[in-house]
Amino acid sequence: MTQASFTEQELQERAIRVRKQVTRFILIAIVMFFAGLTSAYVVSMSGGYWVDIKVPQPFIISTVAIAVSSVFAQLALNASTQGKSGAIAQFLLITLVLGLVFTWSQFQGWKELTSKGNFLVSKVLDNQGVYGEDYTVRYQGVPLILEGDQFYHPDDVARAKPLNADLDEQKNTSSSFFFALTGAHLAHLLFGLLSLLVMVAMALQKRYTPTDNAGLWSGVMYWHFLGALWIYLLLFLVFVH
Repeated sequence: MTQASFTEQELQERAIRVRKQVTRFILIAIVMFFAGLTSAYVVSMSGGYWVDIKVPQPFIISTVAIAVSSVFAQLALNASTQGKSGAIAQFLLITLVLGLVFTWSQFQGWKELTSKGNFLVSKVLDNQGVYGEDYTVRYQGVPLILEGDQFYHPDDVARAKPLNADLDEQKNTSSSFFFALTGAHLAHLLFGLLSLLVMVAMALQKRYTPTDNAGLWSGVMYWHFLGALWIYLLLFLVFVH
């Protein structure tokens, strides 16, 4: 059967199906990427020294922003399917603003991390926060004890063997993964922001209709996915980290 055998409506429906399928493949690829990162994270935790880092408060603001933005993105898609073309751009603009709030909050969270000695590449002893509140150092899953400026294993009751010399040689792998996970998510979100800009422009031109909104559907699904992915990462960092 040649392309000429299809009606214009059939060709449009076929293009929509292809676009939706491509979107699903992209989301699956991203899931596999982050599954690999989080798996490597868990493996790294299993041996040697590890720093438990408290999740910065701005990341909570990020979560609220992206969750609410997802609601407005869905409202934009609903407006399209209902033929309310005038409301689509308004909802997308709100989504875009909340996406920018999320981005700002991420940078604030990274700023808080670095202010306490956690960098993309740093050492365990670079931490400057309050021990037990901002961070905790573990050895093979067991929290170390800090007395004065010296770390000890809890089994070292006599405090005869301080571990600082050993810790001074240890990389803060936890901090590196923290930045890698959140940075990778933000990189994907920046693509989402660019997509929102394109969708806003198309919405202002009345390009989305109840029967032709595949591009909007793909953009909204991608945005929903970013929100769900961030919530997963946050829960991972809070409860697994």
